[in-house]
Amino acid sequence: MEVLQSLNDRSLVYQMTNEEKLNELLNTGSLSFYMGFDATASSLHLGHLVPLMIASHLQKAGHKPLILIGGATALVGDPSGRSTERSLESRNTINNWANSLKIQMTGFLDFSDDSASGALLLNNADWLNKLNYISFLRDIGKHFSVNRMLTAESVKQRLGTGLSFLEFNYMLLQSYDFLHLFRVHNCILQVGGTDQWGNIVAGIDLIRRKESAEVYGFTCPLVTTSTGEKMSKSQPGGAIWLDPNLTSPYQYYQFWINVDDKDAAYFMKLYTYLPTEEIAEYEKLTGADTRKTKEKLAFEATAIAHGRDQAEKAQNTAKALFTGKGSQQNVPSTELPLARIAEGMSAIDLFTETGLCHSRGEVRRLGKQGGLYIQGERVSVPEKKITEDLLEDNSLLLRAGKKRYHRINFTG
Repeated sequence: MEVLQSLNDRSLVYQMTNEEKLNELLNTGSLSFYMGFDATASSLHLGHLVPLMIASHLQKAGHKPLILIGGATALVGDPSGRSTERSLESRNTINNWANSLKIQMTGFLDFSDDSASGALLLNNADWLNKLNYISFLRDIGKHFSVNRMLTAESVKQRLGTGLSFLEFNYMLLQSYDFLHLFRVHNCILQVGGTDQWGNIVAGIDLIRRKESAEVYGFTCPLVTTSTGEKMSKSQPGGAIWLDPNLTSPYQYYQFWINVDDKDAAYFMKLYTYLPTEEIAEYEKLTGADTRKTKEKLAFEATAIAHGRDQAEKAQNTAKALFTGKGSQQNVPSTELPLARIAEGMSAIDLFTETGLCHSRGEVRRLGKQGGLYIQGERVSVPEKKITEDLLEDNSLLLRAGKKRYHRINFTG
């Protein structure tokens, strides 16, 4: 199947330049493409998954991913999709974050392959930090029209709230990244989110002006759920991270198995490698059978991010909690000193300290709605103190709502 058609069938393409020529290039031989991830946190998150899946599909089709960590551009801050200026971190912090991202990408991309399609991890600090400012302005800045830059959506949205000159430079730096990668790695395609369209087109134009060459770009869609919520870092239940220390494989699995029934098959196309023909069969399931779709989605998505072993453990733990039988050892857990109970600890304390509830008010609301459980028993008065006789093997199993669990292990 043609590469672009395959990506389109999975709803992974939003807009592109010169579709006919790009389609031809993707279907004949191997090309180098790049996508950038600014190092603005120690972990990738849910909003990065679609670009990573696109990179993975392109690599599987024989193309070479150049994964660009924005060690330098993160020092500037991308105004795209933001209402306020990003807080600036130290170079040392950004370098540490950049080093941690590659580990999280290994489930999606093969960095060990020395063939034409082996992925490379690059850091734009290696070339942007060496630029001479005056030379950069004369060589690159002269090709950018301020009038045209002001029409970019990312800039227009910020003019009302304020846009610093620092952030205004971001488009020039990202365009220069594309030019550098074209010159050094023969990179002819950039892939990014919808908010990157203006920056991608600016880079294409810069390469045309500087090198008299045609390069290409396409963007992936902004993914929303059936209720209109964005699939991004900020989720109602808290951010979903790829770092297992921030979001455990079990919690990751639980996120996917708890998506709305209407979204399950659609998310299969975006976030798994399952053939579209197989997904079409899952789309036919209705009623209680949609549980099978969500279980398959959760397992496959978790296996990509954390490996099949972790996916199997998460699946087994979820089934054990659902049936009350089997091992529950992979439930997220917290250790607390046993003395806390003697000091006087309530259910409100337990549910807020474990993160099952984000506030004491939420605990009280869930208690009134019958949604709090300790050791399988409903908690109707969350202010009541916990006693040691509730413990089983020095632990307590908490549940908030129907599906969110956390175990507390008491020590000492």
